[in-house]
Amino acid sequence: MNVDDALSLDNQLCFALYGLSRKMTALYRPLLKPLGLTYPQYLVMLVMWEEQAGCSTGLYEGAPMKRLGERLLLDSGTLTPLLKRLETNGHLIRQRSGKDEREVRVVLTQGGLALKERAEHIPLQLLCQSPVPPDKLVSLQKELMGLLQQYSDVDGL
Repeated sequence: MNVDDALSLDNQLCFALYGLSRKMTALYRPLLKPLGLTYPQYLVMLVMWEEQAGCSTGLYEGAPMKRLGERLLLDSGTLTPLLKRLETNGHLIRQRSGKDEREVRVVLTQGGLALKERAEHIPLQLLCQSPVPPDKLVSLQKELMGLLQQYSDVDGL
């Protein structure tokens, strides 16, 4: 590959991923609008619903904000405004941990839990609207998650 080809936008993996991400986010927008969520807020809610469902003790104390940031690959400067907006909209609350004052825990409200039921149709609806066959999307998702894990293991990323 010559220098001009190497520097061509169409030959950049990063641009293909970026462009696809933007297209996927645009597909989500009309599905999320009735819920009053943006795509990044939806991702936060997905993690919160997983956290709540994963609580086996029945006494859910919330998710540490640090774990949410790690799970979503977001720093606190990006995550905090998302959480504030979700809190303003009544979907969750942020509170200091009783065990460690430095730790902020995020807890779903009844409204946030109820939103889960309203969001259950979204993954299937998205698959139905996609121009790509579902089996190909599932295969691509697994491959991309594998790549994401490999890049997560690289220092500085």
